[in-house]
Amino acid sequence: MRYVDGPTVECELHLAADPATVWELVTDIELPARFSPELQRVRWLDDRQGPTLGARFEGYNHHPALGEWRTISHIVQLDEPRLIGWVVLDPDNRFGGGTADPEHPGASWQFRLTAEDGGCRLSHSVRIGPGRTGLSLIIDQAPEQEEEIIERRTAALREGMTATLHGIRNLAEKPR
Repeated sequence: MRYVDGPTVECELHLAADPATVWELVTDIELPARFSPELQRVRWLDDRQGPTLGARFEGYNHHPALGEWRTISHIVQLDEPRLIGWVVLDPDNRFGGGTADPEHPGASWQFRLTAEDGGCRLSHSVRIGPGRTGLSLIIDQAPEQEEEIIERRTAALREGMTATLHGIRNLAEKPR
């Protein structure tokens, strides 16, 4: 797999919880930072307090190989209570991609809920690219190892996404 191919990761989990409860959790943009090893904090921009198509939020990330950086995300898919998707941009041009463009994101993320067996199936997915990211910088340093670098990154993403899904499940299934 090469970067230009748009590497993807998708993880899913069944939750014994009402889809409305799960929807409330996955649309809380601050929630993933509680479980992610990379995402540190998030906040709505434009005086928004909830998800709407076009809403933007700012994220702060940290990775041992890349240090700290800021992102701006735009909600580009919203089909309540089934789907929320957002694209991630590099507003500070930290990774050399030029002007931040929602049509050319560094990554596209999504949560998808499907009612199933008295609860729901929650899917969490990401597509890397086509815009530049920290992964691009690492590949630039060792282009002959691109496939291995991408394998390591997708494995790390899978691990973090799985932890996020389990964290959401623990919250959703907790007695209220």
